[in-house]
Amino acid sequence: MPLTDADRIAAAQAYISALADHRGDDVPFAPDCVRYELGIKTGRSGDHLRRSLNNGPQFKLIRAVSTPEFSVDGDHIRAVFELSTKPALFGRRVGAVVDETFLIPADAPTAQIHHISANIRPTLTR
Repeated sequence: MPLTDADRIAAAQAYISALADHRGDDVPFAPDCVRYELGIKTGRSGDHLRRSLNNGPQFKLIRAVSTPEFSVDGDHIRAVFELSTKPALFGRRVGAVVDETFLIPADAPTAQIHHISANIRPTLTR
């Protein structure tokens, strides 16, 4: 029986939540999962991504993420959300609009993330 869209969205949401709560062990990565950000490989395996979310300095700067807007296109789950970081400069906080696409096959036995492609647009907020 194919996975539901809700099952696959929950897997993507686990990743997005881990950006701010730094609990990468909760994310269902496939062992060979890779992540690309703006075309550059930033994750080489599920274990690498998990370790990065748990302890990576690039993720420790993230303070919060907004509720994502999800859409489904076949085996791909797209999430658009905003994140904010801990540092502030002159009363403004650095953030980003994030557009990530997750490959989570519907015909797999479990909802695991196999690939992530991220596009990020930096922002400043009050």
